[in-house]
Amino acid sequence: MPAVLSVLALVLAATAVGIAVVTLRRTHRRSDGSDLPSDLLGLRREVAALRAEAGDGLRHLAVVRYDAFGDMGGHLSWSLALLDDRGDGVVISSIHGRSEARTYAKSISAWTSDQQLSPEEDEAVAQARA
Repeated sequence: MPAVLSVLALVLAATAVGIAVVTLRRTHRRSDGSDLPSDLLGLRREVAALRAEAGDGLRHLAVVRYDAFGDMGGHLSWSLALLDDRGDGVVISSIHGRSEARTYAKSISAWTSDQQLSPEEDEAVAQARA
């Protein structure tokens, strides 16, 4: 009886090793992707195209809150930078006073602006870039 169990255990072990080798061969892939099915290569191209398109999205965002006037508190004024991967976009600022609020928008190209930016707007662009 012990000999039968030993032979059975040996057969099961050999079968397990065989299955492991077959599975390993099926899952082994070359680094260049040449052995992948064509639908996966197509998927990779689609992902690359989506990544390229995502660069145009306004992904770099930052808000700086501050007191525009010394006699007011609460950090009610703010500057918001909305920029893409190339540093193109806009800085929107809202300056709150006692009786009114003014809003400004300045275009940003390659992380800089043709218009003069306030220190808070500069800070918002710098934070968005980081």
